[in-house]
Amino acid sequence: MSHRIVDTAEAPKAIGPYSQAVVHGGLVFCSGQIPLDPATGEIVGGGDVRLEVEQVMKNLRAVLEAAGSDLEHVLKATIFVTDLAHFATVNEVYGAHVSRERPPARATVQVAALPRGAQVEIEVVAAVK
Repeated sequence: MSHRIVDTAEAPKAIGPYSQAVVHGGLVFCSGQIPLDPATGEIVGGGDVRLEVEQVMKNLRAVLEAAGSDLEHVLKATIFVTDLAHFATVNEVYGAHVSRERPPARATVQVAALPRGAQVEIEVVAAVK
C-alpha cells in the first residue's frame, strides 16, 4: 500500500527532513505544527500563548484540508507545551477548534523547549473524509 505526501503553501514549509503530513490507509498523520506564519516563516503571537495556539490550529487546518480531511475528523492529538501553567488557555483555544460531539483522544506533555522558541506544538492523526 502506498502513501501520499502532503505539501501545501497554506501552512509553513517543513523546517527539517519531514513532510507536513503523510496520508496512508485512510489516515492523515500530521507533523507537529508550531505557530509559524506560512507567508513569513516567523513565529506569530509575540509571546501570547492564545495567539500561538490559534496559529497552530490554522496551520493544522490547512494541512488537513490539503490531505482531504479537517479538524472534525481528528482522531488523536498530542500537544506539547513549554509550561503547563498555560494548560487552561491551550485547552480552551484547542477545544474551540475540534469536535465537541466526538472529541479526539489527546495527550498533553510539558517539554523543555520547542523549535524557534514556540510555546506550543500540536500534532494530529485524522481520518480522511
